[in-house]
Amino acid sequence: MAFPSYIWLLLITALVVSSIGFKNYVWFISLGYGFSIAAEGILMLLLYRQGLSAGTIICCGLFIVYGCRLGGYLAAREFGGGSYMKNMKGEVKDGKTVPFGVKVAIWVTCAALYVFQVLPVFYRLSNGSGSNVWTYIGAGVMLFGIVLESAADMQKSRAKKVNPRRFVDTGLYRIVRCPNYLGELIFWTGVLISGIGALTGPGQWIMALTGYLGIVFVMFSGARRLELRQNRNYGSDPVYQEYVKTVPILIPFVPLYSVEKYKWLVA
Repeated sequence: MAFPSYIWLLLITALVVSSIGFKNYVWFISLGYGFSIAAEGILMLLLYRQGLSAGTIICCGLFIVYGCRLGGYLAAREFGGGSYMKNMKGEVKDGKTVPFGVKVAIWVTCAALYVFQVLPVFYRLSNGSGSNVWTYIGAGVMLFGIVLESAADMQKSRAKKVNPRRFVDTGLYRIVRCPNYLGELIFWTGVLISGIGALTGPGQWIMALTGYLGIVFVMFSGARRLELRQNRNYGSDPVYQEYVKTVPILIPFVPLYSVEKYKWLVA
């Protein structure tokens, strides 16, 4: 299977941006993630500036908005101090005991995933497919995912300022317990939709689906980590127990209330 030459530039870009994870282990999948997606969006606009269509400009622009918003939010939370960092102290590995070779493997794997995630839009550009109705439908879904994730993050931040020691069960958190992760899933579903009619052959579809299923796995893994942490912190609270029994963990209206027992959800 031949790879368009520009795909290697996407990988190099993701590697360079996500290399901040060598400073702090968790940044491979937090700051490095958000800013890598933004950088890839910028790079695609530059590489294919002669063949852009309205739909592909919108999709690349949404990558930039998505990545900068997520990276900026995580950076503010990381460096702003406050209750979040105090509560997370000891919860997140600092990476000091992780062997260098393992860090390199994680770095390369994460960067490759970040490239695979944007492939539906990349292949639309590299194949010269222009825009079709799926491009705009996908872009609309992407925008909805950004709005949902942003609203969830803001609601949680506000709730934690009022009562940092209580779990959040207001606003979007009445619908699912991880609405920010739901926003992520919706955003990347939109990206995949945007590639319909542009992806050609099984190879391109396999790579695009690998990126999509990879981020789905990561989001469910994140939901499991959050559930385990909340169970430790609030497990004795009867209000919390009622909350987790009645509100789905990630997908609205799907009666999946816990992923704690799925130990293979490790990321």
